[in-house]
Amino acid sequence: MLGKHDFGHRKAFTLIEVLIVVVIMAILAAVIIPQFSSATSDAKRSALEFNTHTLRSQIELYKVHHGSYPTISNNDLPQLWQATNAAGDVGTPGPSYPYGPYLTSGIPANPYNNSNRVVPVTTPGQTPTGAVAGGAGWQYDQTTGNIYPNNPEYFQ
Repeated sequence: MLGKHDFGHRKAFTLIEVLIVVVIMAILAAVIIPQFSSATSDAKRSALEFNTHTLRSQIELYKVHHGSYPTISNNDLPQLWQATNAAGDVGTPGPSYPYGPYLTSGIPANPYNNSNRVVPVTTPGQTPTGAVAGGAGWQYDQTTGNIYPNNPEYFQ
């Protein structure tokens, strides 16, 4: 016959058992959470590099077709994501506007500030040395076709 302290009839955990589980979970969280925070940073950096490379390559393709670089209009580069003619004018795709679009859904957002606004570099012909105020996602040099992410992490 089984006694009243038999483990087969136990209905609850002891305080010690609960504390052991909580301590183990705290240790696991302390080890794993920092890895996830660096994964977020790595993902942003990777997305930024991909978007920058894509923009630079499409700007160069635009130049091959048009002989000049696209120009900033209302904090955007509409010639990259709309159809253009040989002069770079934007219009409806067709025989009159045979070039582009070079990007399918507009200028990609900078993952660090989630902005796709484009502003001119402070000094044309020179690489920017830092981010400019105003919340823009990109700095663009119309004279060289270079585009730079507008966030302090890029310039470190």
